[in-house]
Amino acid sequence: MSRASGAAIRVVLAEQDLLAREGVQRIFEATAGVDVAAVCPRLDEVLAALDEHGPDVLVAGIAHGSSSDHDTFAIANELRTRFPAMGVLVLARSAEPSQAMALFAHGSAGRGYLVKDALHDGGQLLAAVRAVAVGGSVVDTTVVEALLTPEAKVARAQVRRLTPRERDVLAAIASGRSNAAIADALGITKRAVEHHVAAIFLKLDLANEGEISRRVAATRVFLAANEDDDEPSRV
Repeated sequence: MSRASGAAIRVVLAEQDLLAREGVQRIFEATAGVDVAAVCPRLDEVLAALDEHGPDVLVAGIAHGSSSDHDTFAIANELRTRFPAMGVLVLARSAEPSQAMALFAHGSAGRGYLVKDALHDGGQLLAAVRAVAVGGSVVDTTVVEALLTPEAKVARAQVRRLTPRERDVLAAIASGRSNAAIADALGITKRAVEHHVAAIFLKLDLANEGEISRRVAATRVFLAANEDDDEPSRV
């Protein structure tokens, strides 16, 4: 289901933890432009709620070690077929790279992974919901940091292969922006962005493998290359 321009973002919240569920629900209900279509305390209620309400975003909370974790990611990947335009934002209790990789296994568009304890405020959560609702991607920095190797020198050498414009696009990818959002930010066409993204993947030697999103891998390279670098991104 496509969302009309200016329409409220319809959200289904699936969260087993009572305090987390009520806290997130309050944030959404206090925010103009976000409509909570359904709240599901149990995972087995989720698909029925999605079928009934056809939301723009599923926000699913998980606790590391829960027996339902695998089911959460299985549902997230199933939605690519059943509801291809629906975004999925996972709220994890701790940074688990394997969970993030499972979520992004079939691509990063419309997918987000945040760590509950790393959230600074409701604005960060809302920004992530808005990003995945329009096809963007969000990865918690604590997850990316857990994936990094100490070989920042290698990453910097890879990034030096890029043109200045490609580095701008890479910085925007690392910030979780979609191709359309990158085009708006840089004042270029979406087609030009797509060409730059393809060139970036090629120059960073990122294979087109289904189990790891190349956008996530590119973000890892970007952050590794900028480790201990306080210079802000130009995007």
